[in-house]
Amino acid sequence: MAKRDYYEILGVAKGADAKSLKSAFRKKAMECHPDRHPDDPEAEARFKELNEAYGILSDDQKRAAYDRMGHAAFEQGGGMGGGAGFQDFGDIFSQIFGGGAAGGGFSDMFGGGRGRQTIQRGSDLRYEMEISLEDAFTGKDIDIEVPIAEDCERCDGVGAEPGATIETCSTCGGAGRVRTQQGFFTMERPCTTCGGQGEYVSDPCRACDGQGQTRQQTALDVSIPAGVEDGTRIRLSGQGDAAPKRGGPGQRGDLYIFVSIKPHALFERDGPNLFCRAPVPMTTAALGGDVEIPTIDGGRSKLKVPEGSQSGRRMRLRGKGMSTLRSSQRGDMYVELSVETPSKLNKRQREILEEFAHEGGDDISPESKNFFDKAKAFWDELVD
Repeated sequence: MAKRDYYEILGVAKGADAKSLKSAFRKKAMECHPDRHPDDPEAEARFKELNEAYGILSDDQKRAAYDRMGHAAFEQGGGMGGGAGFQDFGDIFSQIFGGGAAGGGFSDMFGGGRGRQTIQRGSDLRYEMEISLEDAFTGKDIDIEVPIAEDCERCDGVGAEPGATIETCSTCGGAGRVRTQQGFFTMERPCTTCGGQGEYVSDPCRACDGQGQTRQQTALDVSIPAGVEDGTRIRLSGQGDAAPKRGGPGQRGDLYIFVSIKPHALFERDGPNLFCRAPVPMTTAALGGDVEIPTIDGGRSKLKVPEGSQSGRRMRLRGKGMSTLRSSQRGDMYVELSVETPSKLNKRQREILEEFAHEGGDDISPESKNFFDKAKAFWDELVD
C-alpha cells in the first residue's frame, strides 16, 4: 500500500515552519494515541505513521530530501539509508512533551509509562546574608549557622520508635503514588495515606514525630568573593536538607546564600563605580585648592578642585571604585562637589563679605547675572 504524504498526515502545508510542525504533531498525538482508542486495531499503525512523519519533517536534512524525492529518498538506495534513522517514540516525546517513555512524560499521562526508581532529593534552603560595602569590596569568609534537616538520631531516619514495625501502605501498595482516571487521561499523585512514602509505622518516633528528620543548627563557612553585588546568589552544592531515608536512594539539596549590601554613610554604588558627595568650602571652590577624599579601601585621595568650581560639578578618581567580580580591575569613584556657604558669621567676617560683594560686581557671578537677565526679559514680555 502506498504511503500517505507526510504533510497530509500532520495536516500542515508544505511550507510550514518548525513551530507549526510541532504544534500539529502535539495535537495529532493527543487525538490518535492508541490508549485513547483501545478497541481500534488500526490505532497503533496510525500513531506510528504520525511519529514517522514528524521524525522526517522535523529534521531539516531529511525534510529537504523528502521535498525533492518523496518517500523514495528513504528507501534502500535512495540516498538516506534504509529506514531513514527514525527516532524511538520516547525520543520524539522527550522533545515534544518533556520526558520520555521511560521518564514519565507523555506515556505516563496515558498510564503507559514503565516503572522506574527515582532518586529523592532533599529540599533546597535559602539564607539571607547582609554584608557591608567594605566586605563586598575586599571579599570575606563568614561563619554562619543554618538549621538543616538531618536523619533523626533516635530512629536513624526511619521515623519509627525502636522495635516498632514498618508496614506497607495498603492504599498505594508501597508505590507511594496513586493513579486516578479523568476521561482519557490517567493522573498520578502522591498517596495521601502514607504521604508518598509507600509505608507507615505502627509507632512513630517521638523525637521527630515520625518524620525521620530533625533540624540541626549546622556551622558553615561561606566565602564571599570580592566585588559581589547586591542581590547576588551563591550556591553551596549539597549543603541543603538531607533526603528522607525512608524514600530510598537520595541526595542532599543545595543551600543558596542571597547577599544584600548595607547602605553606606559615604558612598553609593552603581556596579563597579562609586559615587560620593563632598562638601567644599566656598573659598576653596572660588580660589581652587586640594581636598582629601576617603576611598573604599580605607585610604585617602587628594582631589584638586579647580578655581571657580560650582556645586554639582562631578570629578572622577580613576581606579578608586569597587572591585570587579572575578577580575583584578577596579571601577572609578565619582565625587560631586557641594559648595558650602558660610554660616554663623562674626562681625568682622560679615564686613569682609559685604566688602567683597560690593567690589565684586556681576563679573564674578556670571550665572546669576545670566539668570536674572532672562528673568527680566520674561517680565518685560508679560508687561508688553
